[in-house]
Amino acid sequence: MKSLIDKHFKLSEHSTTIKTEVIAGITTFLTMAYIIFVNPSILSEAGMDYGAVFVATCLAAALGCLIMGLWANYPIAQAPGMGLNAFFTYGVVLGMGYSWEAALGAVFFSGLIFLLLSIFRVREWIINSIPLSLRLGIAAGIGLFLGMIAMKNAGIVVANPATYVSVGDLSEPAALYALLGFFVITALSYMRVTGAVMIGILSITVLSMLLGHNEYGGLMSMPPSILPTFMALDLAGAFDIAMLSVVFAFLFVDLFDTSGTLIGVAHKGGLLDKDGKLPRIGRAMMADSSASMAGAVLGTSTTTSYVESTAGIVSGGRTGLTAVVVAIMFLISLFFAPLAGSIPVYATAGALLYVAVLMASSLAHANWDDPTDAAPVLIAALAMPLTFSIAEGIALGFISFVAIKTLSGRFRDLNPAVIVLALLFAAKFLFLD
Repeated sequence: MKSLIDKHFKLSEHSTTIKTEVIAGITTFLTMAYIIFVNPSILSEAGMDYGAVFVATCLAAALGCLIMGLWANYPIAQAPGMGLNAFFTYGVVLGMGYSWEAALGAVFFSGLIFLLLSIFRVREWIINSIPLSLRLGIAAGIGLFLGMIAMKNAGIVVANPATYVSVGDLSEPAALYALLGFFVITALSYMRVTGAVMIGILSITVLSMLLGHNEYGGLMSMPPSILPTFMALDLAGAFDIAMLSVVFAFLFVDLFDTSGTLIGVAHKGGLLDKDGKLPRIGRAMMADSSASMAGAVLGTSTTTSYVESTAGIVSGGRTGLTAVVVAIMFLISLFFAPLAGSIPVYATAGALLYVAVLMASSLAHANWDDPTDAAPVLIAALAMPLTFSIAEGIALGFISFVAIKTLSGRFRDLNPAVIVLALLFAAKFLFLD
């Protein structure tokens, strides 16, 4: 068995061992396990069954990790993505008024398009066609969007008829717990404590129970039924012309997120070739898109590659065996549904706020000396939290980029793909909204 594992994952070739890969897999899982608590919490607000989403989250993550590990042979873990799950609930369902079944249909189609782009090898052309400034603005905007949701869920930010938003009652337990959780997670992350986000979530949960603000629902049980969400996606509902922007939003964010994560994590692990390219990137992309489609069928938002995989890389993970171990950990997690159900919203709010910090950091890489680059970055980043929609932020970012570059005479910075997308987004605002 040891020989077969070594041969399949090429452990010797990568100068690693089974023990090292197992430790790396457990390390990666601990850094991203918060998703099994956060994802059901967010998607249940869209009207989805909490228990079913919990099971779908674990299964989609396990499936994505298995495909990535067994087929692409990379130590990169997958799970439903942060930002995309928030857009699913607050943007598409609660914001635009679509059913969660139709939103799942949009996730499925975005995954299908992603798969086709990977099969026909046009993904690199698309990625290279989108200006870096827009990619930075989109990433930062998603971070600000998550931050807005976190503060809203905790009651730190509340609606105000005069000013739209204002500060809430910070003496309320929910706000205090959320802020304390954020402080704890940030401090632990600074000290490089493995599983800082999960430790923060569980610590706030336990503290709130001890102080009588939350009830203990148990630790382990048989997994809940997945039937409330399994095969519930509405493909016909996703064909609505107005849903095109939603499908594109899911697709673009997943495409940029996955490509950036794959290259970044691979570089950290020394997995790039001499030309700086990632071998078998097609397989890795197809693993991601296949997991997204399967996740939509199971009942969860877009599945994507996790940058937390870097933790496993640092621990020595170099092959797909690391991802397989993560998959096993997610399958074991299926039996901890009562614990997941005991996690209050304010405990996950601190985690969301910390993830927002990580994503908003992309603003540091924008070219602020060139206003034709900086302006679209800011428009895309600000539009997402202020319109409560990732799709609208992407659209306004593309439109402003093309308009500003054209009026500035910077035609060399434009390409057909960006121009066409900007025109389509402008047509949507003018004629479909």
